[in-house]
Parts: sequence; C-alpha cells; structure tokens
Amino acid sequence: MYAEVRRIATSDPETAHGVWVQQRDELFATHPASPLDAVGSAVFEGLDVARYDAAYRFEAVIEPAGEQRMEVATATDGVVPFERIGTVQLGTLGSLAVWSLKTYAGGLFLPVRDALAGTRTYGGGRYVLDTVKGADHGMVGDRLVVDLNFAYNPSCAYNPAWTCPLATRANTLPVEVPVGELAFAADHPET
Repeated sequence: MYAEVRRIATSDPETAHGVWVQQRDELFATHPASPLDAVGSAVFEGLDVARYDAAYRFEAVIEPAGEQRMEVATATDGVVPFERIGTVQLGTLGSLAVWSLKTYAGGLFLPVRDALAGTRTYGGGRYVLDTVKGADHGMVGDRLVVDLNFAYNPSCAYNPAWTCPLATRANTLPVEVPVGELAFAADHPET
C-alpha cells in the first residue's frame, strides 16, 4: 500500500492521501489481522480521517540528538527496544524524536501526540512512520518526508488486546494537529 502511496505522492500528495484512506478502510474491513474485533468489524463503516492539508507535509533533515533508549514491554514479544537517532523539526509545530527499532527487521519509528490527544485524536498518540511495516513516505534527497496527514492510530486504539509503543514527551507537540486519522468512535465498549 505505502509503495503506491509514495509513488503517487511524489507528484500529488493529496491524491495519495485519498488512496491511503481507501486502502486502510479496506484493510480494516477485510484483513484477517485487522485490530477490529468481531463486534467492531460488524459495525465498521470506515475510519474518521481529516481532509488533506498541505501545510502539514514536511521534508525534514534528521538532526543529531543525544542518545536515548525506549523499551516497550509487550505481551507477545517481550521488551522491544528503540534507540533515538535524532530529531526532525516540523516548522513552527515543534520537533519530534526519530527512533530506530533494533529488533525485527529494524527501521524508523516516528509517533506523535498532539494537543488534541484524548479528544479528537487517540490519547496515546498516533504513528507517522513505522518503516518496519512499510509505513513511510520516503525521502526527498537527504530529507525525510514527514506528512502528518498520514498519521494513524496504533492498533491498541481499536482493541486493548494489542500492545503498542506510544508517544513519549520527545514525541509530543504542544499544538493541535487536526489532520490524519482521528479518534475511533466505537459504538460498543469492547473497542
């Protein structure tokens, strides 16, 4: 999915966003590993995703930052370690830590928690990049594409059976980020 989204986004990020929304809805509705439980799947009509806003797309240099380690305890994989490799500055919104996953297939991880967390967005934050899953927007030269329009809720936002690494202080913005996937309005208490 992200390979197609990256290809389209090189010339038309807004159209790429529409493809992403459509394909995420299809995955949630039909994929056997969807985080929706049986009740959630039965009532699912699509994810709540804000309209695309080009002001939330950045091409950022990963700036060096002091070493920091984040360890996430999971029910199935033990402790999953992340190492901070740097930070990205997102215009006037602030900066976010970029993490490297040191297990599985490796990769970059960039969560974000904003001032809307717990109201319009998931309280634990959302994911912008998770390259181990292919969820990234690529590079422009030596700059990392960080498009907050593609921020999405972790699986634990839909089902408490999932364990998810969440945004720390280093990945919290003091401003509202009203784009991307919004909080999941469940019609039942299990989700």
